[in-house]
Amino acid sequence: MVLFVGTTLPPTSMACLAALRTQVQLRSSAFPIARKGFSPFQRIAQSRLQSVSDGEIGGTVSANESEIIFIGTGTSEGIPRVSCLTDPIKKCPVCFKAAEPGNKNRRLNTSILVRYAGPSGNRNILIDVGKFFYHSALRWFPAFGIRTIDAVIITHSHADAIGGLDDLRDWTNNVQPSVPIYVAQRDFEVMQKTHYYLVDTSVILPGAAVSELQFNIIPEEPFVVDDLKVTPLPVWHGRGYRSLGFRFGNVCYISDVSEIPEETYPLLKDCEILILDALRPDRSSSTHFGLPRALEEVRKIQPKRTLFTGMMHLMDHEEVNSYLLKLKETEGVDAQLSYDGLRIPVTL
Repeated sequence: MVLFVGTTLPPTSMACLAALRTQVQLRSSAFPIARKGFSPFQRIAQSRLQSVSDGEIGGTVSANESEIIFIGTGTSEGIPRVSCLTDPIKKCPVCFKAAEPGNKNRRLNTSILVRYAGPSGNRNILIDVGKFFYHSALRWFPAFGIRTIDAVIITHSHADAIGGLDDLRDWTNNVQPSVPIYVAQRDFEVMQKTHYYLVDTSVILPGAAVSELQFNIIPEEPFVVDDLKVTPLPVWHGRGYRSLGFRFGNVCYISDVSEIPEETYPLLKDCEILILDALRPDRSSSTHFGLPRALEEVRKIQPKRTLFTGMMHLMDHEEVNSYLLKLKETEGVDAQLSYDGLRIPVTL
C-alpha cells in the first residue's frame, strides 16, 4: 500500500585509473557556447542528434517499447563548473570539453525518465526532479517528444533530487491537472520545510499558480505506479543517511550510495541492467561510490550490463570509457559511463 497524505490509496588494476586523470591539451580557440544565427530550437535538435546518433551505448527504441532516458548524469553542482571555466590559471580539461555543444561531459543533476509501455498505454515516470530539472527538461523533453509527467519518484531529499519540485508548475498549469509524487516519509518531512507551500497549499495567496502535487508516502516495500511494479532498494548515502534506489523489472537504479546494506543484495539478484553511482575515478567520498568501489559492487552483483551515473568533473567520458572497454576485454565486465540524453530500450 502507498499512503496518500490524508488518505490511504492502493499503489497505482587500479594503477590504470591514475592515467584517467592525465591532463589533455586544450585547443587555443575559446569554447563555442553560442553562435550567431543558431536558434535555440536548432541547438535542441543538434544536442539530441549528437547525443543519440553515434550509437556508442544507446539503442533504437520503437514507439511501443519501454525505455530509460538519462535526463541527467552529473553531480549537484553540474558539469562544467563555473569556477573551472573562470579560473585564470588552472584549466580543467573536462569542464572545458563540457562547455562544447553536445559534449558528453556536460552533465546536470542525476535523473532518469522511465517511459513505460504498459497495458494501459505509455507512461512517463520520472526519478528525481533536481534543481537543474528545468534545464534538463528544456533540452530533452522536446527532443524526445515527452509532454506529460505521470509520476515522480524521489530517491532522497537533497537539493539535486527535489530542488525542481516548483518547476512542475509548468506541467500542472498547462499540461495536466496534477503530478503524483512518491516519496519516503523521512523525505516528505523535509519537503514540508523546504517546499511547505507545495505540501500545504492553503498558505498560497489567491491567484498564485504553484505546482499541484499529490504526495504519496512509500514504505521500503514494493509498490505500483501506473501498472509498473517498483521495488525500493534501501542504501546508505553517507553515515546514517538513508537513500533509495529502485528496481523496475530487471533494471536496478542506485544513484546516490556510499554503502549497500546486506539486506538489499537479495533485491539485486538477477539484475540485468545496473545503473550505479560512480562519483570520481580514484576513490570514494563519504557519500558516494568512486569508480573502484563501484566496480567492486558490479563484480559482486554481476549484472549483464552496467551504466555509471553521478559523475563529477574528474571523470572524463572518453578516457574512462576507454579504460572500461579494456576491462571488458580482460574481465568480461560490461560497464560504461552514461551521459545526459542517453536512451536505452528495456523490457519491463
